[in-house]
Amino acid sequence: MGSSSNEFDIIVIGGGIMGSSTAYQTAKGGCKTLLLEQFDFLHHLGSSHGESRTIRATYPEDYYTDMVLEASKLWREAESEAGYKVYTSTPHLDMGPANDASLKAVIASCQKNSFPFQILDHREVTNKFSGRLSIPEDWIAVYTELGGVIKPTKAVSMFQALAFGKGAVLKDKMEVKDIKRDEVRGGIVVYTTRGDKFWGRKCVVTAGAWTKKFVHSVTGHELPIQPLETAVWYWRIKEGHEEKFSIGGDFPTFASYGQPYIYGTPSLEFPGLIKVAVHGGCLCDPDKRPWMPRRDIDSLKEWMEGRFLGLLDCSKPAFTQSCMYSMTPDEDFVLDFLGREFGEDVVIGGGFSGHGFKMSPVIGRILADLVLTGSADGVGLKHFRIGRFDEHPKGNIKEFADQVGFIKSPL
Repeated sequence: MGSSSNEFDIIVIGGGIMGSSTAYQTAKGGCKTLLLEQFDFLHHLGSSHGESRTIRATYPEDYYTDMVLEASKLWREAESEAGYKVYTSTPHLDMGPANDASLKAVIASCQKNSFPFQILDHREVTNKFSGRLSIPEDWIAVYTELGGVIKPTKAVSMFQALAFGKGAVLKDKMEVKDIKRDEVRGGIVVYTTRGDKFWGRKCVVTAGAWTKKFVHSVTGHELPIQPLETAVWYWRIKEGHEEKFSIGGDFPTFASYGQPYIYGTPSLEFPGLIKVAVHGGCLCDPDKRPWMPRRDIDSLKEWMEGRFLGLLDCSKPAFTQSCMYSMTPDEDFVLDFLGREFGEDVVIGGGFSGHGFKMSPVIGRILADLVLTGSADGVGLKHFRIGRFDEHPKGNIKEFADQVGFIKSPL
């Protein structure tokens, strides 16, 4: 390569939350690490920006619970090392029709994992939250203590700073156009559109919504990871009621099962506003996205009017933000070796399907383990293998409905 400054143990492609967490882990392990980002660091073009993400351990899929519990611990350890907070704890509430298959699976998962929870009926929900939240008589709610709000842009910055402190080299505005095996000395050669060339013993790809495009350009293989643009809505709390929904009290992060799947957080990032949004969006090309496609949100307004008892202004959102998902058919992650000519020298982390951010510290640990040792300590990865789509086009078979709603084209 001509210069040891262009040679590394590990090259991580993609400087969002997953790549930044991975670079921190590999650098922490003593590896000479390079983190490459195609845009500016902390940009708003992908999935790792904005003001809030939720954390919860209540999943219909029982294999996520331990990952969230480990992630919660790793968030606190990273905060302690950084010297500041990115994660604020709250309770968490899942709600929905009592016969909803997904909500039943949440309860079964909690029981299987011995995760403490309470089941509340409509009267108990009203009493517990002092009239701020209501559910229909034929609904139930699952209440847990492990919830919270993570500040995403701040969290990405934290992991990048920690990685840099451990000796990692961070370079932005470095779009990677190709990776190839070095047939002479082994390892991976990474080429950028600017003409840079880097050599790495191993490589990790965490390209977010660009994962499908990148993998296809490098290997010709079509990974079933579909970019999706989603909208995040903030609503005004009516005057005099702002403190009732503010973080730091007992108001929870929440998720509502059924169609549409709705989620939200207490008021944190914008005083007097609360985030309530639909888990879904518009299929798109990440390089040609529509930027805020118009969506019918009448069902969301109706849901809010029934849940918040007139305490929010549901007439229109106070404002809207845009974000990206990278969706797999089964809404499960891809954590695996890229394979083919790269064997186990290139590891891929992608398809986080709008719910991976909360687990980014443990995902970074898993990807680092895979690239360094070939296995992930303490985590079963069978649900996250690329090969599952060869066995079944829709991936992991589930007995409950998809959570994410799709719009195939902007309205």
